[in-house]
Amino acid sequence: MEIYVVVKKLIGPINPVGETNEDNRRFENLSELANLMSSLMDDIYDVSKNSDRQEYSLMRAGKFAEGLIEGLKRP
Repeated sequence: MEIYVVVKKLIGPINPVGETNEDNRRFENLSELANLMSSLMDDIYDVSKNSDRQEYSLMRAGKFAEGLIEGLKRP
C-alpha cells in the first residue's frame, strides 16, 4: 500500500467540502486521479489479452487482469 499513500499525497484530497475555491482544487485532483486510473486500467486491459496464451506466466497474468476487470463491473 505504499504506492497508494504516495499517490494520495501527490494528488491531494478529492472530496468536496462545500467551499467553492477549495472544491475547485479538489475537482482538479479528482480529474487527475481519474486520468491516472484510466491509464492504469488501459494497462491492465492490455495484460488481460494474454489470458488465452499457452505460456503459463502470460496466461496467469492475463487471467489475473481479467479477474480485476470483472470485479469492477457492477450488476
